[in-house]
Amino acid sequence: MEEVKNEKAEEVKEEKKEEEKTAEETTAKESAEETATETPAEDNVAEETKDKKKGNKKKPKKDKRDEKIEELNDRLMRNLAEFENFRNRSEKEKSAMFEIGAKSVVEKILPVVDNLERGFDGLSDEEKETPFAKGIEAIYKQLLTALEEMGVTPIEAVGQEFDPNFHNAVMHEEDDSEETNKVIEEFQKGYMYKDTVVRHSMVKVLN
Repeated sequence: MEEVKNEKAEEVKEEKKEEEKTAEETTAKESAEETATETPAEDNVAEETKDKKKGNKKKPKKDKRDEKIEELNDRLMRNLAEFENFRNRSEKEKSAMFEIGAKSVVEKILPVVDNLERGFDGLSDEEKETPFAKGIEAIYKQLLTALEEMGVTPIEAVGQEFDPNFHNAVMHEEDDSEETNKVIEEFQKGYMYKDTVVRHSMVKVLN
């Protein structure tokens, strides 16, 4: 009898253990399910927070019409700047071409002036008083006035210190005087057109 009682007691113990084990498993499953359902909710909250932060950093998009207006304004300013540069270049080129053309004309007129001066130098005092010589002299003076109005001026030579930028020394003369490197004679007059030398003076220099 005692053996039977012991066996029943053992069976009861085993049943209790099974029931406790089952209860623990059930509790573990429920907690796992709760965790699984709560985690997505927390993730959603975290994602919403991130989205809000990102949203704060994003700049508001410009309207397409505003972007188009800015693009057109930028293009207009570029075109105006290019036109201004083109106009300045054109003015400089025109000025340079005019200067070159005027200088070329002056170079062709200077030999005529030289010949008129040589002609007057060859005349006697009586011949210079004739009406013909007076008429030629008037034309010569008118020509010099026109050249001066254009900006053509003669280069000073005799008595000046020799300057290779303006004078062309074709002869030299030795002297014991203290004055050296001086222009003592001019063979052909030099001329400048504004700030440019058209023709250098041909001179004799004292060394």
